[in-house]
Amino acid sequence: MKKQSGFTLIELVMVIVILGVLAAVALPKFVNLGADAKQAAVSGIAGALTSADAINVSGCAITSGSAVAGKCVTVVKCSDLGALLSPAITLGTATSTTVPYLAADTAVPNASGNSATCTLKEDTAIATFTATAAP
Repeated sequence: MKKQSGFTLIELVMVIVILGVLAAVALPKFVNLGADAKQAAVSGIAGALTSADAINVSGCAITSGSAVAGKCVTVVKCSDLGALLSPAITLGTATSTTVPYLAADTAVPNASGNSATCTLKEDTAIATFTATAAP
């Protein structure tokens, strides 16, 4: 009679059960999609505000620093950049876990071309953008 070798069904089932328990315990420690999504959203808004600021500064250069609707908007503090987006967003300083807010509504030095670094937060997500004085 030939001797058979291999694993029994019970041994295979036990390995699958142990792997399942390890996956159930370890997976939540490595996957935190909510925080990653919130960070990506805040970074995206900060990027949009940076782009809006650059476009506004370019428009002001074309109009020789004159405030012209649709081309050059006066920026004196970080929250002013929210109006440059389409659709416009209101940037406040009220702490929130569901809506991005400014850590502080920093004033931009009033000479044209000066800039200030602004911090955008939402819960634990943080991103920065630059506001440039215009005109």
